[in-house]
Amino acid sequence: MAGRLLANLIVCGGSIVGRAVLQAYRQAIVNANKTGAAQEAINGIRRASKAMTEQEARQILGISEKSTWEEIVQKYDTMFERNAKNGSFYLQSKVHRAKECLEPLYQKADVPN
Repeated sequence: MAGRLLANLIVCGGSIVGRAVLQAYRQAIVNANKTGAAQEAINGIRRASKAMTEQEARQILGISEKSTWEEIVQKYDTMFERNAKNGSFYLQSKVHRAKECLEPLYQKADVPN
């Protein structure tokens, strides 16, 4: 009899604690959505995964830091066309993103003061 009573208490207590945890979790989600914390975290993850570094861009195009913009465009055109004909769309997009990453750096250098 005592074992049965103890089992009932454990089951009832477990269900109460389970409901409380679920309610607290739901409230935490509502609070995060109100403050925008959840959306900020998602945006931060997206930005970090899409950003290409200058070093990675140079490595993809096979150029050095001393390369001119004309050399970069020539490499880009060659690699882009090769991947358009025989390569993969993934590599083609990487080449394009590498050029996009380096473009602002060279445009800043060309702007007269």
